[in-house]
Amino acid sequence: MKVLVAGATGGLGRSLVPQLLAAGHEVTGMTRSESGAAEVRSFGADAVLADGLDAAAVRAAVESVRPEVVVHQMTALKGGIDFKHFDDSFAMTNRLRTEGTDNLLAASQAAGVRRFVVQSYAGWNLEHGGSAAKTEADPLDPNPVPAQRQTMAGIKHLESAALNTEGIEGVALRYANFYGPTGDIGKGGSMVEMIQKRRLPLIGDGTGVWSFIHYDDAAAATVKAIESDVTGVFQVADDDPAQAAVWLPEFARILGAKAPRRVPTWLGRLAAGDVGVAAFTEIRGADNTLAKKTFDWQPGYASWREGFRHGL
Repeated sequence: MKVLVAGATGGLGRSLVPQLLAAGHEVTGMTRSESGAAEVRSFGADAVLADGLDAAAVRAAVESVRPEVVVHQMTALKGGIDFKHFDDSFAMTNRLRTEGTDNLLAASQAAGVRRFVVQSYAGWNLEHGGSAAKTEADPLDPNPVPAQRQTMAGIKHLESAALNTEGIEGVALRYANFYGPTGDIGKGGSMVEMIQKRRLPLIGDGTGVWSFIHYDDAAAATVKAIESDVTGVFQVADDDPAQAAVWLPEFARILGAKAPRRVPTWLGRLAAGDVGVAAFTEIRGADNTLAKKTFDWQPGYASWREGFRHGL
C-alpha cells in the first residue's frame, strides 16, 4: 500500500518507517525540515515537506502523494515534561492533535485517502482507581487535574475526529509510555538521567500503575493496524502494568543507580504538583488484550523489565 507518515522523524516514526518498508509498503514521510527529509530518505522512503499546522502545505503534500493510508504521528515533545505546568509542556503537541489533525483529515478527504491512523495515549488520561489496567471500554478520566485539561481535550479531539470523519476508516492507537532510543526513557534521555542522579523520587505509596511499550513494538502494532480494515480505539502496551513502587526501583537497579528517594505526598505535591502526585499514587495502566487479539500482535518485550534491560 501507499502510506504517508506525518511525523516520520519522531521517536516512533524512526521505527515505523523502516518496518513499513520491510513489509513491502510504499512509504512517504512528511516532515517540516530539509534535515528531516534527508533522514526519511536515509531509511529508503520518499519525503515531502509540510508543517502540520499549515493547512495549505498539508493539503499540497497529501495531494502530491495520494496515499491509501495516512498515519498521524506528529508530536512536539522535546526536553522533558514539567509536571507542574503539564499543559504548557504539551502546548504545541495539543495544537498538532487538534489543528494538525483537522488539516490532515481535510487533506485526506480531498485526496481520497481510505484509512487514517492516529497516535493517541494510554496512561494518566485513563480513569483513576479500580482495576490496575483499564480496557478501551473503560472511560477516560472524567476529572483530570486542571494542569492536564487542555491536553485531555486535545486527546479527545484527536480520537473523535479520526473516528467520525465521513468516508475515512479511523483508528486511534493509544500507546503506553514509550521507551527506547531517542526517548526520555532511553540512553541519555531525561528520565534516565533523573533516575541516575536520584532526582526522580517515589512519591507517597507508589501505587500509581504505569504501562510501557518499546518503540519497535509500538511500530509493529501500527503496521498491523495499517494493514487491517478494523476501525476503533486500541491500546498498545506491554503485558506487565506495574506500580511505580515496583518499576522505578527496579529501573534504578537495572541502570546501576541508587534506589530512588521516597518523599511524602505533601512534599511531592510541592515539587511536582497534582499531576506528579497522581502519576505516582492514582493512575492506572493499559490492558492490551484487544489490540493483541484484533491485530494478531504480540509485543517483542512482554515486560518493561526485559525491555529496560535490553531495549534502551
